[in-house]
This record gives sequence, C-alpha cells and structure tokens, in this order.
Amino acid sequence: MCRNIHTLHNYEPPATEEEVRDAALQYVRKISGSTKPSRANEAVFERAVDEVAAATSRLLESLVTSAPPRDREVEAAKKRELARKRFGTPVSA
Repeated sequence: MCRNIHTLHNYEPPATEEEVRDAALQYVRKISGSTKPSRANEAVFERAVDEVAAATSRLLESLVTSAPPRDREVEAAKKRELARKRFGTPVSA
C-alpha cells in the first residue's frame, strides 16, 4: 500500500505539493488500514492527510545536505532497471 511513498528530499526540482500530498495520503491510508474512509471518518481522514502533508513540507524545507541534488529522470531510470532485473519485464515510468 505504501508503494507511492518515495524519497522526496534533495531532488532538483524540489518535490511538488502534489507529491507531498500523495505521500501523506499513502501514509494515512497505511496507518489507518483504509484506502477510503467511511463517511463518518472522512473529515478526520482528510484532516490527517493535510496535517501529515504540512509536517512533511516543513521537514523537507528544513533538511540540509551537502550532497548534490538528485535528478528525477536518472533515479527513475535506475528504478526501472532494477525492476527489469528483478522481475524480468519492462516497467513503465
């Protein structure tokens, strides 16, 4: 369920709000055990996603590193090659 949570730190360009929100949504889904909350829990679920996204954004803005920023395309190519070796089939981007 957490396959969409990827490293967001130290990329050029930086992680987008959408990427941060997607990671937050996956996190809340994982810890709640629910991919879609009931109507009774919908508001609290969305609030949790908003709060996790905000905390994630603050974390990413505060982290420092001396490493050069990673290139998204290079990292995606590495993941595709690893998947090809592991599963023996081409994996789309």
